[in-house]
Formats: sequence, C-alpha cells, structure tokens
Amino acid sequence: MSLSAAEDAATDTVPAPLAAGPLARFVRGSLGSGMSVLARAGGALALNKLLAVFGGPGGLALLAHFQNLMALLTTLPNDGVHVGIVKYLAPHRPGSAGWRLWFGTGLLLNAAVLLLGFLALPLLRGPLLAAFRPTPGWVLGLVAGITLLTAHAYLAAVLLAAQRLRPYIALTVMLSALGPAAVAGALAAGWAVPQVLLAYLLGQGLTAVPTAWLCARYSLLARPRWRISRPAVLGLGQFLLMALSVLLCSKAVDFAVRDLLIARFSLSQTGLWQAVAKLSDNYTMVFSAVMGAVFYPRLAALAGQPAARQAYVRSVFGLLAAALALGLGSIWLLRGVLLPLLFDARFAAAGALLGPQLLGDWAKFLSWTLLYLLLADARVGRYVLVQVLSAGLYAGLLAGLLPRFGLYGAPLAHALRFGALLLGCGLYFRAYFRR
Repeated sequence: MSLSAAEDAATDTVPAPLAAGPLARFVRGSLGSGMSVLARAGGALALNKLLAVFGGPGGLALLAHFQNLMALLTTLPNDGVHVGIVKYLAPHRPGSAGWRLWFGTGLLLNAAVLLLGFLALPLLRGPLLAAFRPTPGWVLGLVAGITLLTAHAYLAAVLLAAQRLRPYIALTVMLSALGPAAVAGALAAGWAVPQVLLAYLLGQGLTAVPTAWLCARYSLLARPRWRISRPAVLGLGQFLLMALSVLLCSKAVDFAVRDLLIARFSLSQTGLWQAVAKLSDNYTMVFSAVMGAVFYPRLAALAGQPAARQAYVRSVFGLLAAALALGLGSIWLLRGVLLPLLFDARFAAAGALLGPQLLGDWAKFLSWTLLYLLLADARVGRYVLVQVLSAGLYAGLLAGLLPRFGLYGAPLAHALRFGALLLGCGLYFRAYFRR
C-alpha cells in the first residue's frame, strides 16, 4: 500500500479524541511528567556527586567531556527522527499499514544517522576520544551503549506517539536510576574513570530492554515495512534538518557566547553569569521535558482537528503565561536565598543579572510553545528560518550591549532576543487566539 493510501484508510487512523477537558488532560500529564523530570534531576545530582567524590575535578571534567560526546552522537536521532516519529505515528493505529511504514522508516533513518556518527569517530579521535585513552574494546562499548540508548529513545518516542505516558514516565525514572547505579558499582569495583563512564552509558542503555518489552506488551512493535518510502524519508528528513538547525544555531551559539564572555571578562565575572544560566538550564529542562512528553504528542494527535487544536493551544498558552510568571517571579523574590543555596555564598552577586534572564526565559518558554506548532506541522523552512534569525539577532544584541552594559548585557540580550521572538510568534500564530 502506498503512503497516501495508508493514510486514507479508515481503519488506519486513530479515532478523534474527545475535545472535552483539554486543559485538564495537559495538567494531569504535566504532573505525571514532572515525576520523571525530578528523577532525571536527582540522577544527575547523584552522578555529579559520585564523580566529584571519587574522581575529583578531573573526574567531573571527564564526565562533561563524555556527555558532550554522547550528545554529539545522539542529538540528530533524538531531536530529529524521534520528534518526527511522534508526529507521523500519532494519527495511526498500532499495527496498521501506515504505522508499520513510518516505524520501519524511523528505524532505517536512525541506523543511517548512527552509522554516520560512528564512521566519524576516527576523525574525532583527537579532540573527543583522546582524553579517555580508548582501547578498541572501549570504543566498541561506546558504540554498543550509544546504539542501545538510541534504541530506548526511539521506542520511548513510539510510546509517546501511542500516548502511553505512564510507562514512558516509569522508563524515564528507570533510566535516571540505572546510570548512577552502574557508576556506583564500577567505582566500588575500583575501575578507572573512563571505564566508569562507559559503565554509566551501558547502564542507561540497558533501559532499551524493558522499553522494548513494554512496546511489545502494548502491541506497538508490529512488523515494520522495510521498503524505502520516499515520502516517509522526506517527512522524517525534514525533522533531521530542523534538529541540525537547533544544533548549529542554539547549542553552538551558546558555546560561542561562553567563550566570548570568558575572553572579554574575568573568569570569576563570567562565573556569575554562568550561575544564572545554569539555574535557567535546570528549570528549562523541566519545561522541555513536560512539553515534549505532554504538549507535543497531543498537538500531533490533533493534526486533523483544527478547531480542537486551536482551543488546546489557546488554553495551554494562557495557563503557562500565568504559571510561568508566578514561578519565575518567585525565583526573583527568593534570589538572595536560592543562589547561595544552590551554588555558594560568593554567587549572591549574580542576583543582579537574574531579572532580565527570568524575563527572557518567560518569553522563551511561551515562544517555544507556539513554535511546537511548526514542529508538529513539519514546517521546515520556517522553523530553520526562525532559528537562524533568532541566533543572528542574539549575536547582534550581544555586539551592541556588551560594550555598553558590560556583563549585564548578556542576560539583557537574552531578554530582548526572546521578547522579539515571542512578539513575532504571537503575530504569526494570531489565529490561534481568536475564539
């Protein structure tokens, strides 16, 4: 059956969800998803503590280096193929022709992207692998761990597409626990830090086993259609392009900004900005996890119901605008307590930088909520254009504000960047706010 025929088949599609209670559904899902976010945060704290105590500063540096390597190999599958597969699987019944077609295409694209990453490893041996003094066995373990972790992430995306949020949350909690547990066991056995980090990756990768079992239990592992479907490849390829734009226009830009501030100001001054940025990263992780697990799959499921989708977006946007203002405002009021508590008494001075950072984050989260619509509709050109324009505006603001305002110019540029982005998104998606 062709792709278009599969999508037209009446037995292939999921029945229309009830329109009643979209906000209640979002709130319930967000509260459940919050458990998985807390587990991830707790796992990260435990991991950092273990490496700091037993590995010292060098151990923490190697951990950051290793996590960067993991991100390099998994960003395109996670932010590209897996985001796309949620959109394209969500409208289909598990086991249908359309489900099998998209499921098989996602597997093939994941394999291709991973293979390209693994083939590039020899080229990256100097900057990324040399610090671990890898043996052939270590590299083989790295490849196995990344493959298992990507398999887990792909199957977890399949669970999200089927709107199986509870098992998804349980698996996230398990993933957060297995990594630190593997590290603790490896440290107790007296392993060197590079081997401990490999144990961390393989421990997380083992989550692929229960993930596959749960997908089989819910009949989500129907035999894939392995033939190459050009429309399916193009559809998921669009999400890979969007993921690439995020990689280049967001993560690379953030890295360059940090280098710029270190070069322009003292290391201790830059540390104050880093404390504010790190605090922002922590609650941004919470927001991204909730929206990725609850909001985005629902948007994908409502693709053929414009009225219900508009009502859903409008209600969630209003709730978030108020809730984020309350939460970020509370952080501002408690800044004198939070910054010394989370970091050190010396970081209390970072409170002067927190105001524009919080304003920018409020605008960032609301603009991201609307940009999920571009993701859900696979509007590749527009999504990439937004990323490029946003990064260019940020660079221009930094160039103009840092000489005039000093370090304060960095969070000020952040606030103006996302304020402008929110204004542009509000104008572009204004139809969603008309009743």
